Formats: sequence, structure tokens, C-alpha cells
Amino acid sequence: MSKPVLTPQAENFPAWYQDVVARAEMADNGPARGTMVIRPWGYAIWELMQADMDRRIKETGAQNVAFPLFIPMSFLEKEKQHVEGFSPELAVVTHGGGEELAEPLVVRPTSETVINHYFAKWVQSHRDLPMMINLWNNVVRWELRPRVFLRTTEFLWQEGHTAHATFEDAVEETRRMLEVYRRFMEETLAISVVVGEKSPGERFAGADHTFTCEALMRDGKALQMGTSHNLGHNFARAFDIQYLDAGGERRHVATTSWGTSTRMIGGTIMVHGDDHGLRLPPAIAPHQVVIMQLDAEGTAARRVEAELRAAGVRVHLDSRTHTSFGRRSVDWELKGVPVRIELGARELAAGNATLVRRDDRSKSTVPLDGAARAATDLLDEIQQVLLTQSRTFREEHTHPVTDFDELTERLGDGGLFLAAWSGTEESEKALGERTSATIRCIVDAEPPAPTCLITGLPAEHTVLIGRAY
Repeated sequence: MSKPVLTPQAENFPAWYQDVVARAEMADNGPARGTMVIRPWGYAIWELMQADMDRRIKETGAQNVAFPLFIPMSFLEKEKQHVEGFSPELAVVTHGGGEELAEPLVVRPTSETVINHYFAKWVQSHRDLPMMINLWNNVVRWELRPRVFLRTTEFLWQEGHTAHATFEDAVEETRRMLEVYRRFMEETLAISVVVGEKSPGERFAGADHTFTCEALMRDGKALQMGTSHNLGHNFARAFDIQYLDAGGERRHVATTSWGTSTRMIGGTIMVHGDDHGLRLPPAIAPHQVVIMQLDAEGTAARRVEAELRAAGVRVHLDSRTHTSFGRRSVDWELKGVPVRIELGARELAAGNATLVRRDDRSKSTVPLDGAARAATDLLDEIQQVLLTQSRTFREEHTHPVTDFDELTERLGDGGLFLAAWSGTEESEKALGERTSATIRCIVDAEPPAPTCLITGLPAEHTVLIGRAY
């Protein structure tokens, strides 16, 4: 019996994930521990995500900028909670040009401090507000347990930063960007997410409130896909960001920040992938349709390719002759191409084409002159099917619990658990120590019990609990 191309998910999910990343030619480990090399197929997926997200961000009024990779250590020390939160993850440069630096430089873990330094310079009047900027860059966070796309020492991401005249304006912006993220993840990535507020123990360092989009992977673990932070007046006070209001009084601005990263690629792999490889949503598939040309002349294949290209479909004509048809099919399955069109001798003789869907691997025969239209129609259907499957899986694996022993027992099977919570720091800490699970977010729902699952104190919130990446 031939060895499977991939380790089955049910046998070893982490090994399956690593197999997919390698065999689908997504990425490789970098030469320095915890770094990664993103290969062309993986980077093409990121570019499509980036283009879609960039359009959505610009529609809110934010503009793209570039900031330095190196940040003076003194900048981070201005906001006490921020530096304490990031200290274990910092990479610090102490020497340059063969000499010890007068002040150490931090390789940016995130850009709040340096951006707020410039907000203080650029914001003078209420007419300068709101100030809304966005960065597409790389950041470094020293990672103890790296995993490609999910947790790496260096990764690519998007980070937005805004300054507003009032706290209420900052609240509105924080929630608006959370909705931008939710819609992107569901409409483009076809990943159903739960949105809610982070508990104090999971909150971004230096924020008043952090909101999150949480997704459930097929192994039952949660993944934080994106976050939006209301920083209130914390950074404004630390960096003295003041403006002159319409009445001539000086006031501190309120700020926000929000971000997503290449972690979304890992989420896409783990939400949609199967034992045959990736299953890419058409919206982010570098090749939405691959035409498998089997005849040497290829006239029909080129005609279908032209029709698809004219319809705006990202199409690829696979005319390789040195690789077997079976090997080519496996390659495109591994890479998750949504639709394949097979044009063999029998199909062409009958005036037909065979369409193969990647989502369920089903095949159908269509007239050759309607192949391009049929393939195009399938793309919208597959996009919706993947979202529906993601939502159904999450809902079927989300359970209310009212007993702590029940939670402890069921956590081993994975999934998300709705529970009543008192809101105390002690209870959140006890949850982590006793189960290695965390509060993923506070959700807008009635508590499933009148008392806290962990402490027995009166319930103040309904929370989603799970083990996470």
C-alpha cells in the first residue's frame, strides 16, 4: 500500500499541518530559529488577503504609511503596562557599527510607541483629527514555541493606529474596525468567527479594552484571528498628545490600534484543509481555476482559458507534458485550487469538459462551450459552502457548561465552551492554572448559570473558553 501524501488529521493534526505547509509549498523554516520563508504560493495568498484588507481599511479613511523597524528603548518605557506586557518578547539591539549603542534599540514588536511619538508632533488642533494611519510591515516577537504562520519570531502583519478628539470617537473606531475584520474573515476567508471583548488577563498591554475575532480550528483549538484595541487616553498621556479644541482648550486625544497578520494563513489552512491538502476559498486562491490540458495541441484549452480570463477569473493552464496527469492532479489538490477543468481525449471527442470541485472532490461533465461559465458559477458556490461548513463546525463544537469538572473533562476533546464568569482576576488565573485553557472572549449572551463556573461567585459575564494556539 502506498504511503499517504499527508499525515491524516485524525492521526496527528500538528503533523498534518506541517505536511500541508511543506507539500503545498506554502513556506519553509528560516535559518534563524523561529523565522520563516514564505514561498511563492503562500505569498500569493497573502497578497490577495492584503489587497482585499487594504481596500477595506482605506474605505474607513485610513492611509498607509511606513515607520522604522528600530524603536528607542525609552519610547517603550514611557507606557508602563505596554513595556511590561512586551518585555518577555522583545529583541533588543545593543551594538551597531562595531560599538555599543548609547541607547538600546528594540526591534519593533508593534508600533504604538513610535507612532504616538509622531502623533504628538503632528496633532496640534481639532482640525488635525481624526488621524488614521495603517502599516503593512514586519514585526519581531521572541517566540519560545514557533510554528510556521501561527507563531514565529518574525512575521508579516497589518497594524492600524488612530487618534481621535474624544473617548467616544475611539470607542466607535475600535468597534468599526472589529466589524471590518469580521466581514473580511467571513466574506473573504470564509471563516466563521466569534467577536467579543477580551478579558483583562488577555487584554493588549496598555489598552482600556481589546476586542477580538476568534475562530475554531478543525482540531478543536481556538485561534485569535485579529484584534482591535481601544487605548483610551493611556498613550496620549504618556506621549503628551494634545490638541486645541474648538473652544480653545487643550485636551488629550484618545487612540486606537488594530491588527491582523500572516496568522490568518495558518487559520485558513486549519479551518478548511482536509486529508488531501488545502481547500482555498476562491477569493484568496492564486489560481481559482486550473485547466488540465491533456491533448498536445491545446486549442480547446486555450479557448477556455481566454474565456475565463475575460470573465476576471484567475486561471492557470497546466500544459506540462513531463509530469503525469495523476501527479498534476495531486499537486493542485494539495495547493487547494477550487476548480479544475480536465480536457482529455474522451472529453474533447464528445465535446465535453470535466469539472472537479476541490471542496468535495466531486466531478461533473459539462458541454465544452459552457465550461468557462460553469467553472465561474462554481466559484461563488464553493466560497459560500466553505463559510457554511466553518460556521456549522463551530456551532456544533460550542457547548454551554455549568460544572467545572465537566469543562475539565470535555476540554480534552476540543471545542469552545460557554460559561458564566464572575469577572475577577483570581478566577481567570485559576482557570489557566487548572485547565491550561483561557477565556477567549466575553460574548453578548445571557450567562448559562447564575454563578461563576470557576468561583461560584455571582455571574457578571458570559465567556467563551477554550484551548488556543
